[in-house]
This record gives sequence, structure tokens and C-alpha cells, in this order.
Amino acid sequence: MTRFSLRFLALSLAICLMSAVGANAAYKSEYKLSVVPGPNSGWAKSAMFFADLVKEKSQGRINIKVYPAGQLMAGKQTSEFLLLRNGAIDFALASTINWSPQIKELNLPAMPFMIAAQPDRYKAMDAIMAGKSGKIMIDAVEKKGVKFIGWGENGFREMTTSKGPITSVNDLKGLKIRVVGSPIFIETFRALGANPVSMNWSEATTGFQQGVVDGQENPTNGINIPLKIWTYHKYHCDWHYLIDPLLLCANQSVWKSFSPEDQKLLEECAKEAEKYSKALSRLGMDGGAAKAYLASINKMPEVTDAYACMEQNGMTVSRLTPEQIKSFYDATAPVRANWIDKIGKDLVKAAEEDMAAAK
Repeated sequence: MTRFSLRFLALSLAICLMSAVGANAAYKSEYKLSVVPGPNSGWAKSAMFFADLVKEKSQGRINIKVYPAGQLMAGKQTSEFLLLRNGAIDFALASTINWSPQIKELNLPAMPFMIAAQPDRYKAMDAIMAGKSGKIMIDAVEKKGVKFIGWGENGFREMTTSKGPITSVNDLKGLKIRVVGSPIFIETFRALGANPVSMNWSEATTGFQQGVVDGQENPTNGINIPLKIWTYHKYHCDWHYLIDPLLLCANQSVWKSFSPEDQKLLEECAKEAEKYSKALSRLGMDGGAAKAYLASINKMPEVTDAYACMEQNGMTVSRLTPEQIKSFYDATAPVRANWIDKIGKDLVKAAEEDMAAAK
């Protein structure tokens, strides 16, 4: 090898090394990922699964720290989207519910009993996420200024109360029910004769303890079991009235700072995190698929049968029949009709077509 060739090789290696150092230097030492509920929730565990996987796959080049319990938004969950868009937060695993005030299309999964009325509610939700309606929601999120990376799932939201079992619309009359501060929730519970009380999650458990509210609605595996809801409420109603999909998103500037290779890595990790997130929310409720997946990755949670756990802790569990659910569906028809135009007729039609194709 000539002296010139040696010099050229040395120069090329130096340039490659400088480029690699420069690329890594552009990355933050820590990226903040926001989550609304506490660290024991399925929601937070899904975020931690993603963060751990990214660190492993990137060999430590990308370090994401999960901040649960609304730490990055001072407990005000509906401000999360704006904080992410403005760069105060790098990543968020966020509920469609909490972002729906800023992005009207995200109210779709909150159309009361729309998905619960389907023959297989999980197939219906998967079809929405993977279908035309899911794409419309993703586009709406990105047009508002953040980068969508992948889906997650907090689960179908079920009712718990301290005032007796809920098996019919009449049982809800006059009950004070804690709801997130989203208009469609307030309309839904008013249509059912209840008295909805808007309350941030950071204030909710205090409200339960003090009897400010008589009940609340949240996913069973993801929130109610980790919270030990039986400490506050003795009655559970399995009515699946709406589902709580999660959006894994990044600040646009943060996303653009990653190399194309690392963007692909993040998207691949998000796909794995979606499987894990869905399995946590569906465990014991989907015929065994979630349990088999969690066993295959050695991530089985302590509670694998939520219904047995609640009953063992003194709760009365009411699992509604399709006929009983239809009575709630009929009672909330005006709410769905009112929200079609707000959400978008094309989006609602696309969701109906996606769900029909999954039957």
C-alpha cells in the first residue's frame, strides 16, 4: 500500500469517526416520556417496556426515561399534547381521550358502546387501528404537529361504584361518576341519568376516599387492578362502553434529530410495545392469546385473572349480557348521533366499514 493510500485511509477513518461522534453528540443524554397514571399501571409498564427495548436495541445510544403519574404536566392530563408539541416533553404514551380536546378525530373510540356492540370487540378495535379509520386518526395527530410512532392500549373502560351493582340504565340514575374532562364523557353519563364529575386522575383517588363521587370508569387490567379499586368500590360492571387506545408519539424536532436508521429502530420497538400493551389490557379476556404471548416473553403479571382477583377482594362483579349492553347502547344513541358531525362523518363511516370487515 502506498503512502498516499495510507493517508487516504487514515483520513477516511477519521471522517467516519467524527461523523459517528457528531451523530451521537446530537442525541440527548435522556429523553422524557410522559405517562398519566402511576408506575404500576399497565399503561406505564407499556411505556417502560418500550424504553427498555429502545435502550437495548440501540446499545445505549438512545435513553428514554418514563415519567409516570403525570409528573411532566403537573397532573393536568389534558395539557399533555400541547407540552409534547411545544417540546417540553420528548415522547408520550398518551390516551386518545386526553388528546381529544385538541384533536376531534380522537373522540372516535369514545363513541359510547359503538365497539362494545360488535360481535368481537377486540377484533373490531384492531380493525380500526389497522384500517382506514386508524389512518385518518393518525393523520389528524400528525397534522397537529407531533410524530405518531405506534399504538398501545389501556383497555375497555368498565364501571366501578360504591353504591350497588350496575346492570341497567336505571341503576345509574343520580350517581356521581368521576370522568375525565372530555365533553363526550359528560354527555354520555348525562344521557344515562348519572351526574358526571370532571376530575383529573391525580385528584381521583382522593375523591373516592372522601366520597366526592360514587363511582368511576377505567380499564380493569390497566388501572383498576393495580389501583386496588376494591379499596374504594365494591361493585364492578363489565359493560365495555368504550375503549382507551394509546398513542406513542414524539415531538417533531426530536424525531427529526434521529438518523433514519434510528427512526426505523424506534418504530420497530413501538410495534413490539404495542403487542405487549394489548396483551396486558386483554389478559384473561381474549380467550388466552394475551396470556400465551406474555408467557412467551416471560412478562406475566402477578394477576392473570382480574375477575377472580376482584371477587376474592370482596367485589361483586356484574358481567353484562349482549342484551343488557344493548339497553345502554340504545340509551346513548343521541350522544353518538350528536358526535358524528363533530368527529367527522367520513371517519365514522370508515370505522363502521373497518369493523364490518373484521366480523
